[in-house]
Amino acid sequence: MKLRTIGYFFKEAVLSLKRNGWMSVASIATVAISLFVCGVFLLLVLNVNSMAYRIESSIEISTFFQDDATDEEIREIQEQIQSYPGIAEVKLITSEQHLASLKNQFGDRKELLDSLGYNPLPDSLVINTKTADDVVPVAQSLENTGYFQKVRYGQGFVEKLFSLINWVRLLGGGVIILLGLAAVVLVAITIRLTVYARKKEITIMKYVGATDWFIRWPFFLEGIFLGLIGSLVAVLLLYWAYSSLLDNVSVSLTFIKLVSAPDLLWKISLGMILIGISLGAIGSVVSLRKFLKV
Repeated sequence: MKLRTIGYFFKEAVLSLKRNGWMSVASIATVAISLFVCGVFLLLVLNVNSMAYRIESSIEISTFFQDDATDEEIREIQEQIQSYPGIAEVKLITSEQHLASLKNQFGDRKELLDSLGYNPLPDSLVINTKTADDVVPVAQSLENTGYFQKVRYGQGFVEKLFSLINWVRLLGGGVIILLGLAAVVLVAITIRLTVYARKKEITIMKYVGATDWFIRWPFFLEGIFLGLIGSLVAVLLLYWAYSSLLDNVSVSLTFIKLVSAPDLLWKISLGMILIGISLGAIGSVVSLRKFLKV
């Protein structure tokens, strides 16, 4: 392709943007708002995933042996459970360790425990699973062994937490897809209006032998410009908003750990720009398809 031809394509794309000033502004605003909201939901999903991972990795299964379990039986059961699928680690907590820990918690009132005259606490196993999905099935299989008087892993709460996390992930993914489609449609409408205004010109160009790509390139570049400018606006807004949020949360809500990895934020920004360019390009291709069938 000749350099002069490329210059012609860029010139036509820029002129079209100027001719359709308000529609171009509307398309840029639509892409910017859509990508900004997509970015907000993406950061929300990433932060929920990060918090969920921290919570999931901290979930343990506590099993309490029957009072009459001997030391030999406890060791055999510990070794047996260690070989279960999905088990990452099994730690034995003796009744003496439980009592010492409880006395530390009681502090000055630990004499109340000494007054009992015996240790009522059973030996137990603290079990970590390889993944959060293994917690419930492993706990249920342990309950069915009959080795333990109690098996605890936060029953009820864990299932509700996993369900909530999955809903947030699905909702965020759905909103991102819907907003992306909306941006494609609106960019396509803008390009279609431009194409419609130049319908006769396109028809004449087709009749005199212009190739589809010769006609398509200026509109293709126009769509890319709309997507690029819109995505840059969205990235700047999102970067400013999230940086402000990080500054405020790190000062006032120190217990909340938001995702702040610079590499990740740069990847999100780059991804939004590429998506914006793709939305503009797709919108132009979709809107031109009908008019090129002469």
